[in-house]
Amino acid sequence: MKEELSTEVEQLSPSEDHLHLLQSLRTLKAAPPTKNWAGVRVSPPSYEGTVMRAVNQLEETLSKQMKKLFDVKLKGIQQSAVDLTLDPDSAHPKLILSDDGKQVTHGDVKKNLPDNPQRFDYCVIVLAKQSFSSGRFYYEVQVEGKTKWTLGVMRESINRKGLITASPQKGVWVICLRNENEYSALAGPSVRLSLKSQPQKVGVLVDYEEGLVSFYDVDAAALIYSFTGCCFTEKLFPLFGPSLNDGGKNSAPLIISPVNHTE
Repeated sequence: MKEELSTEVEQLSPSEDHLHLLQSLRTLKAAPPTKNWAGVRVSPPSYEGTVMRAVNQLEETLSKQMKKLFDVKLKGIQQSAVDLTLDPDSAHPKLILSDDGKQVTHGDVKKNLPDNPQRFDYCVIVLAKQSFSSGRFYYEVQVEGKTKWTLGVMRESINRKGLITASPQKGVWVICLRNENEYSALAGPSVRLSLKSQPQKVGVLVDYEEGLVSFYDVDAAALIYSFTGCCFTEKLFPLFGPSLNDGGKNSAPLIISPVNHTE
């Protein structure tokens, strides 16, 4: 078959009559029938599972490395820890402070207290006795068991009577929890925060000269949110808002925790 085809092509190749050439080639013996592969499927080797496992392993390794780096960074931040106590003269009349000034809860009964200029009469919050107007300071607050809370700092000159709008423009830098798992930064307008885990202890860092207020999930060693580019011109007071008791659902206290920066 191969020799016959070769001989016939050689005989026809000198011809300038291309139509004759094509017509002559039609007389050649037809090729044997081939298999119809239309219904045959060949699945290529699947590497999807292998690739996904490799990607997941890489992500896990990077996550562990990032946590280690952030652990080191947080340990450095914790060196700026300060000792805070709550100021009873600033506390809303429905707030209950512990004797040592480290815990605050919301009570359902409004106490009969002197209405001094330092006391909040509408917003259910309390400030620390200590204020800061330079450098860096850091503190940690246990929020475990709470469904609502507000934490941050406030400038000294804010009028403590009536409704207070929480925003940096008004001199308030806070984040809050609402409805058990809704976290927000009250940045004017509010910024909804998406967290991988619910913080049980929140760290607050303020750098006066850098104009920075940052919040951390201490146990996860993760940044929650930062207010940057802040302009501080007066004293700043740490702010604590345990929020309403909600019939006992939110009865857990906010606790100023000792900072363990020696590990």
